[in-house]
Amino acid sequence: MSAPIIGRHYRTGKPIEVAVGEGRITGVAELEGALSVDCLPWLAPGLVDLQVNGGWGLDLNTAPLCPDTVLQLTRKLQSQGVTSYCPTLITNSSVRLAEAASAIAKAVRLNPDAAEGIAGIHLEGPFLSREDGPRGAHPQQHIVSPDWEALSRWQEAADGLIRIITLSPEWPGAAAFINRCSESGILVSIGHTAATPEQIREAVAAGAVMSTHLGNGTHLTLPRHPNYLWEQLAADELYGCMIADGHHLPLSVLAVILRMKGGRAILVSDAVSLSGMPPGYYHLHIGGDVVLTAEGRLHLAGQPELLAGSAMMLPDQVGYLVEAGLSGLADVWNCASVHPARLLGLEQAAGLKVGAPADVVSFNLDGGKLRVLQCWKNGRISPQSRE
Repeated sequence: MSAPIIGRHYRTGKPIEVAVGEGRITGVAELEGALSVDCLPWLAPGLVDLQVNGGWGLDLNTAPLCPDTVLQLTRKLQSQGVTSYCPTLITNSSVRLAEAASAIAKAVRLNPDAAEGIAGIHLEGPFLSREDGPRGAHPQQHIVSPDWEALSRWQEAADGLIRIITLSPEWPGAAAFINRCSESGILVSIGHTAATPEQIREAVAAGAVMSTHLGNGTHLTLPRHPNYLWEQLAADELYGCMIADGHHLPLSVLAVILRMKGGRAILVSDAVSLSGMPPGYYHLHIGGDVVLTAEGRLHLAGQPELLAGSAMMLPDQVGYLVEAGLSGLADVWNCASVHPARLLGLEQAAGLKVGAPADVVSFNLDGGKLRVLQCWKNGRISPQSRE
């Protein structure tokens, strides 16, 4: 039996004691007495990030990918309160995708920390739109139409770890491909798309369940209606992922997604290797020359209007939305924890309840600054969160 975890419940604000045994929450009790609530840290279920490309100079999309890079990133993320995540591979050649998927699978086989922290691979591409704008920073030469045989090869290399695939349903035969993915247990997300509203509806009917960074990876100018953004917002079946870093989406759009999607609104970092790095000019293996500004905005060097991923992790996004007043702490935290866990079918979707995995985060929140203090994965405290 581990020592109990004491703090303020992120939903009620009341002091609680969380008992842990054999990796699970065995009790959650409100504390009575002279405890000063203001002196206690907040306690919440672990964060779940569905889209992580890298961070702290660690890049999942630089070849060759080493299993140790995956392990280091997993541990770094735990220090930020992320107890489960989807390492994300973006558009590349078929050979490179297979090699990277194999490296992630090897990390999972060799190390318990990677095995526990990785909830599945997110394959973002290569079945995306070729058009400028929707394509974003994905290399055009590697974008191809949906190919089941290719996906099967990557899944074999990944030891079955591919859990999410982002694609554009604008390709001929996309609906049948989506249906096949759904039947095989792969969650299909719509993203980087120039699809018509009719094609979006066909994708949803075929089994698509999510929108990848909704509102980004789009044309700079759209018909006022109909268009693929309205169609995805209106589809109750789709979880809506959003990047809340102050650069990808204005507050008004974030507010609309939160209201329209409710319990299906999800925060993702879309963090790339430059997250946690100083401002400057960089060259990415995929994406080319990019600029990270002092404000944390990451864009293509030759096209400042096009973003090249995010440089902000989930805790900072939670703090940003809370400070903006778009929603309360509990609801915003759930967008980065309970909601994505529910989509993936993870037990931690239960939150801070008896029987749930002891994936717990303690943190302080001062204005918009959220500081993770400690992180427990299956009841074991992350070594880096002690630093």
